[in-house]
Amino acid sequence: MADDLRLQAEQRARVLIDRQLRDAGWVVQDRSVTNLFAGAGVAVREAIMAKGHGRVDYLLYVDQRVVGVIEAKPEGTPLSGVEWQSAMYAEGLPPAVRLKALTRGGRLPFVFEASGSETHFT
Repeated sequence: MADDLRLQAEQRARVLIDRQLRDAGWVVQDRSVTNLFAGAGVAVREAIMAKGHGRVDYLLYVDQRVVGVIEAKPEGTPLSGVEWQSAMYAEGLPPAVRLKALTRGGRLPFVFEASGSETHFT
C-alpha cells in the first residue's frame, strides 16, 4: 500500500515536471516515440541507461546531443538525498548515446533532481 502511494506521488510529480519542461520550451517525449529533431530541446522520459544504471526519468537533449538528466521524486522528498541516483545516470550513458553526448570529465554537466514543486541542481 505505501509503495502504491509513493508511486502515485511520483506520477503526480512527473505530470508537473512535464508541464514545467513544456512551458520552458522543451519537447517531452516517451522513449518509444523519440524524435530528437522535434525541437532544439527534447526531454525523453524513462530512457534506458547502460547496463546496471537502470532508467532515468528524463534524459535531456539539446540539438540532438545529451546534456543532462532529471530524476523525479515525490513532493516532500529531500532532493539532496537522491543526488547519488542522478549522478549514477549522469555517468551511465549507453555507448551509442555517449558518442553524441556533451560530457565534462565523463559525466553530463546538467544533473537535476525535481519534485514538481522543487528543483535541485547538482
